[in-house]
Amino acid sequence: MRIPMRNEILMLVVVVALLAFCSGCGTHDAWNTQEILVTSEAGDKIAVQPNLAFKDGRAVGTVVEVFPQQLKQTIDGIGSSFTESSAYVLAHLDPAKRKEVMEKIYGEDGANLSIARTHIGACDFAVEGRYSYADVPGDTALDHFSIQPDKDGFDTRVHTGIKEPAYDLLPMIKEALAIKASQSDSDLRIIGSAWTAPAWMKDIEDWYIPGSPENNWEGGGGSLKPEYESSYANYLIKYLDAYAAEGVPVWGMTPVNEPHGNNGQWESMHFTPETQNEFIKRYLGPALKAGAHADTRVLIFDQNRDQLEHWTDVMFADPETAPYLYGVAIHWYSSTFKVHEDALDRVHAKFPQFSIVHSEGCIDDLGKPAPDWVRDPDLSTETDWFNNDAFWWNANATDWAFQAPWAFVDEADHPVYTPVHRYARNIIVSLDHWMTGWVDWNIVLDAQGGPNHVGNYCGAPIMIDKTTGQVHYTPIYHVLSQLSRTIRPGDRAIQTRKQLGGLADDTLHSCATLNGDQLLSVQLLNTGKEALTVNLQIAERFVELKVPANSVQTVRVQL
Repeated sequence: MRIPMRNEILMLVVVVALLAFCSGCGTHDAWNTQEILVTSEAGDKIAVQPNLAFKDGRAVGTVVEVFPQQLKQTIDGIGSSFTESSAYVLAHLDPAKRKEVMEKIYGEDGANLSIARTHIGACDFAVEGRYSYADVPGDTALDHFSIQPDKDGFDTRVHTGIKEPAYDLLPMIKEALAIKASQSDSDLRIIGSAWTAPAWMKDIEDWYIPGSPENNWEGGGGSLKPEYESSYANYLIKYLDAYAAEGVPVWGMTPVNEPHGNNGQWESMHFTPETQNEFIKRYLGPALKAGAHADTRVLIFDQNRDQLEHWTDVMFADPETAPYLYGVAIHWYSSTFKVHEDALDRVHAKFPQFSIVHSEGCIDDLGKPAPDWVRDPDLSTETDWFNNDAFWWNANATDWAFQAPWAFVDEADHPVYTPVHRYARNIIVSLDHWMTGWVDWNIVLDAQGGPNHVGNYCGAPIMIDKTTGQVHYTPIYHVLSQLSRTIRPGDRAIQTRKQLGGLADDTLHSCATLNGDQLLSVQLLNTGKEALTVNLQIAERFVELKVPANSVQTVRVQL
């Protein structure tokens, strides 16, 4: 007879307690919400609202019903990313001011972000790019491997305005870990992703070849040469070794960022599902399991949601590869509004043992002007997003779908959009459909949306004027903070059901999670310009909520 594991017994106790609680909801004394928080276009920033009393009965109209006894996936966290560009911008601040910003990101009184991503070697958000940790051609033994580029700092003879030249990617990560270590909730799960192998390991023997009219816009990053598959796996292992030696544990990794490529715009390397499958099965997986990093979680794919199912069908279904895998990493760039929750549901239904982590999303091409027909007439310059919260709360953002040479992109998937809605919708709907973790891209950028060595300027939750030192905590920052502070690693998503009561489909989005202390957190996004009356139903009791116009509201209830 199999003896139940301790965690199974604890979960059974929780479920029994919840069932007993919910079955008695209509008989015990009235109870209230414990906390209501709101971030809104009206200016609320994680503002505390008065608590409300529940009523007996079944609500009508617009209803969000939660089922605390129906536990779903375990949450890995909400977070953002470390990049060389972020470190560069922070290096322009006085150390005390920089520490204040970092506390706002990782401190318990700040956003308290719990999961992060970083790049292995160069990426587009590296200041100068075109580097790896093993740039000596033919060094298959990786004798010259070094992570020195991550801790070199910035040369003040070249880069003006730097206040702390030694600050760089690795010091930024260490500072975040130090902040975490000083608090009770110290978890910070770091995912490493390489944009490319060293150039000499690839068939193009270069970092990337940009698309151009001369090559019919068919640029690319090339593919790993078969003879270097073992060397590349060892390259990734050496990265884990080197970071561990610096006191930085890497929780998970993806073999490469965006294996379908990016048309040769910046560092990249191509895999198909079949070639990545063989690489993990034959090289990376065995190398991890045989060494000191057997617990490192391998996430496949690491690109857009619309290709998710093909990759999981190939790799999760392979019985030789599956034991090496934790799950799949996905991005949001296939659409500015679609979450692809139907694909998330199908993948979970087929492969429930694997996690789904959103590993990258940002406001694309922020520094490039949109066509005249999509410009808000009240926004007259290309820099109106900086220190202007209204930009983020309204339909002012476009992305690369409007930029040549992207003629192959379906513009119907890329309408002008509201940045806050894109973030909050994607996080909330994803968590309601089996997502375990959600990671933003650069946590900090400058006022232009850089630096970026290929001009790929983007939005960030925190944007800083490098000259004046002014820090703009955008509404995205406050939304991420609110969600991160109320959705923690180890929490469980729970089943929800929504009754819109005549509202349009995109007006209201919701999800719910439950922590180990039976504290329920319900997240609500109102995308409309009018306040909503929404009833939160738990068993045979409900509370009537006023969800402000254009807002994200969190309602917490102690069960």
